[in-house]
Parts: sequence; structure tokens; C-alpha cells
Amino acid sequence: MRFRRRKPRVVPIVAPRADEVRVAPPARRRGIYLLPNLFTTAALFAGFFAIVQAMNKNFEWAAIAIFVAMVLDGMDGRVARLTNTQSAFGEQYDSLSDMTSFGVAPALVMYEWILRDLGRWGWAAAFVYCAGAALRLARFNANLGVVDKRFFQGLPSPAAAALVAGFVWLAVDNKFTIKDAWMPWVAFVITVYAGLSMVSSAPFYSGKSFHLARSVPFWVMVVIVVLMFFVSSDPPITLFLLFCCYAVSGYAYWAWRSFRGEANPARPVPAAPGPPPGKGG
Repeated sequence: MRFRRRKPRVVPIVAPRADEVRVAPPARRRGIYLLPNLFTTAALFAGFFAIVQAMNKNFEWAAIAIFVAMVLDGMDGRVARLTNTQSAFGEQYDSLSDMTSFGVAPALVMYEWILRDLGRWGWAAAFVYCAGAALRLARFNANLGVVDKRFFQGLPSPAAAALVAGFVWLAVDNKFTIKDAWMPWVAFVITVYAGLSMVSSAPFYSGKSFHLARSVPFWVMVVIVVLMFFVSSDPPITLFLLFCCYAVSGYAYWAWRSFRGEANPARPVPAAPGPPPGKGG
């Protein structure tokens, strides 16, 4: 029995007509998330407003604007996480906003208010603070993901700004005499301390492990109510004292862990060495 070989079927190739135009699918436009970036923009505006008010000698409004920027800065990250709208653009935008609101603005407010009277020592202290904020933000971005999220490495820039602005607000609200010989030097010490603390390795509690949806003991609500009472009764004194305590808490906790022989939790964790190239699996 013989089988006949079938000839391959030839399919004619039809060239597209001249009047046919293939339209490529429209490229997806890359955008940014509006909601968290609105909070970042508002924080940036508050920092800019603080600088303008310091130039106009309205130092109380300048200090309050820095505190408003701190509240807004704390909200943009939480809003981004709650709405799942984190982005690389938002991270970079937030860092630039922090540099303006918590780096440049507090330094200029303190300088225009009282450090100007110290001459070159005054602008040197303001620059130490400003440079400390820039270095702290750069180190934070570089160490993102390699440090314990429960702690900040160094004093966070919003807390440093609150320490500086809190002293200005406290002095202006209580009508301290800035012409006294000791006042400019107290401002000098606070400014330099805040600037150097930002680039230190002291572990400061970040609060990122605290979740609003998690249940808390009853005494936590009592403490929150008491804090709200004291803050509302005299905001300048209460806020300044609170941030003074926070500004020394990192060093106290660091000393306590060193006394017990424990490692600093804010130190970056080195990556585990991988296998040699070509031998891994």
C-alpha cells in the first residue's frame, strides 16, 4: 500500500493596503498619587510660611507653622500606607519637603530671632543645624530597609525642628528678654545640640510599631487625655518640655543598653555575605 505525499499548502501573504494604518495602543500615562502628596505639599507650604514670617519678625507664627508642618509630615506617610499609595516619587518629595520645613526653616527662624546677635557664632550654629538635617535625611534614605524600624538612627529632623521652634515659641509667648547675655547662648546650645543629635547614632523610638487598629490598655487612653489637657492649657511650655524629654531619651536608652552590654538597635544591619560569584545556587 503506497501513501501519497501531500504537497505543502501555500498560504498567500496579503500585504496591508496603503490606506490601512495600524494604530498602536495608547501608552499608559504615569502619574502621581494625589492624596499623600497633598499633605506633603501642605507641610512644605508651612515650612515656607515659617521662613516668610521670620523675615517679617513674626516669630510666634513662624514657630507655630513649623509645628503644623510636623503634624502634616506625620500624616502623609500614614495616609500613603493606609491607602496603599506609596511611591518612589512620594519618598523623594517628602525628603525635599522635610529639608525645607525641618532643616532650613528652623535654622533661619532661630537665626533671625536671636542668633544674629552672636555674629559669626550665630550663623555657624544655624549652619550646623541645617547641615545636620541634610546629612540626617541623606543617611535615612541610604539606610532605608537595613535598620530596625522601631528606632531612628539619630534625632529625627521633625523632632529637632520642634525642639528649636519650641524654644522660640516658649520665649516669645512668655516674653523672655532676648537682650539678656545668657539667652543667645542658650539658643546657640539648643541649635547645635539639635543639629549634632540628628547625625548621631543614638536610637530614638520611631513609633512605627504603633498601629491605630491595634487594641491598647485602658491606661493609654488616660495618658492621652492627660497630655491633651496639658498641651491645651499651655502649648509652648508643654510641647517644649515633651520634645526636650524626647531629645535626651535616645542617649539615655543608648547608655542603658551599653551598660547591659547590648548592641545599638539603630545601627544598620550588614547584609549577610552571599556565595562567591558562579558558585551560588
